[in-house]
Amino acid sequence: MESYRISVDENYEFQLSAKDIEKIDQAELSAQKIHLLHNNKSFAIELLKSDFVDKKYSVKINGNTYEVNIATPLDQLIKEMGLSLGNASVEDEIHAPMPGIILEVNVSKGDEVKKDDFLCVLEAMKMENTLTAPRDGVIKSVNIVKGETVDKGKLLIEFEKND
Repeated sequence: MESYRISVDENYEFQLSAKDIEKIDQAELSAQKIHLLHNNKSFAIELLKSDFVDKKYSVKINGNTYEVNIATPLDQLIKEMGLSLGNASVEDEIHAPMPGIILEVNVSKGDEVKKDDFLCVLEAMKMENTLTAPRDGVIKSVNIVKGETVDKGKLLIEFEKND
């Protein structure tokens, strides 16, 4: 069963399954604030900061502020394997973070992309990993095709250099 590892203030960790998440009764949602009723307890939750890409959030719950990091099942598997899902070591290149099969290629040479645009999808160990643009730029070369098997570290997509 899929579960999410939640780390709070880097001191406390717990797992939430999809069923656990379904059990939460959300009462009211408005913009960045949530009023939550769970097990007959009331929680006033406010999202202060969010970094969706790195899955890091700063939330205030009943007046106390917490730093929350969420690890998806894929994130947990990659950590167990000793790999990294970080962007390319150089912002001008996208390398395969792990061996796998290219399911989608969403860009071509000469395309202009914005930071966090989806570039391609890599399937590894039956999990899909969407690789995104580390910055705004123009695609210099695409070195992959749909259905291709790639090794960890292979240069997938290259950006034109920033001046």
